[in-house]
Amino acid sequence: MTGSTTTQTQQGMGSTPGMGMAGRESWSAGALDPLPPSAAVDVSSLIGPDDVAAYRRDGVVRVKGVISAERAERYRAAADEARRKLVDINGTGMFTQVLQVWQFDEAMRELTFDPTLASVAAELSGEPVRLWHDHMLIKEPHNDRATEFHQDGPLWSYDGAERALSAWVALVDVPVERGCMTFIPGSQKRTDLRAINLADEVDLFVAAPEMTWDKRVTIPLQAGDCTFHNAFTGHMATPNRTDDPRFAHVVVYAPKSSTFNGRKHIVTDPLGLSVGQTLPDEAFPPLLV
Repeated sequence: MTGSTTTQTQQGMGSTPGMGMAGRESWSAGALDPLPPSAAVDVSSLIGPDDVAAYRRDGVVRVKGVISAERAERYRAAADEARRKLVDINGTGMFTQVLQVWQFDEAMRELTFDPTLASVAAELSGEPVRLWHDHMLIKEPHNDRATEFHQDGPLWSYDGAERALSAWVALVDVPVERGCMTFIPGSQKRTDLRAINLADEVDLFVAAPEMTWDKRVTIPLQAGDCTFHNAFTGHMATPNRTDDPRFAHVVVYAPKSSTFNGRKHIVTDPLGLSVGQTLPDEAFPPLLV
């Protein structure tokens, strides 16, 4: 590979409105290999038993300073460069979404495979984890479109998603006005819902009317902070009404034991997997030894 970013190729990418990558039809992997699994690190300075209990109760927890502000700025600059060379698979104008960045950019691969992030994910979930996918989510300045309430899990093509979780890492300060995340604590218990349209502000509440009255928690983040949320925790992101883009890098962790469930998804469609097959390590690498 020459330089830090390769060229991303995607073809035939029709989509279901508001569904993002789950509706895409084709995907070509990048040239970079996964990094080898790391030893777990001590994360007791970042999370304690109360945080683990809160995550398992609410389906979301904030972790401050999971990376330093200096590292966040380095990754922000790398993300800004990468997005100019890679493909936005969302295509709705709601946000820019670049999938599987770890396969194309060395700096972002370092963040995706960060052993501290993986160790926090394993501690919160209580089991070994593998990488499902990563993606950069960039909300441009003066973008008045919210990413509406939805769950991630109904879109994913493996069993065990009810135990999966995402690290949403802020690479810039994300106050409420800059595309900040809001969550519905406890909604991860609703694993029976259909896929929700991210562009429809009421779709989740049509599917689950009782959630209309549930508490919502908005979590501003400083650069280097992150939230971890369960795959079925309802969440949304506010518009970005500021003068600067919002950069977030999201690493999605699946249980290491996860098996393919036959659902169509952009990252599994090209692999020819059989229903019940354990997700292959070469595409969905284990992150900790």
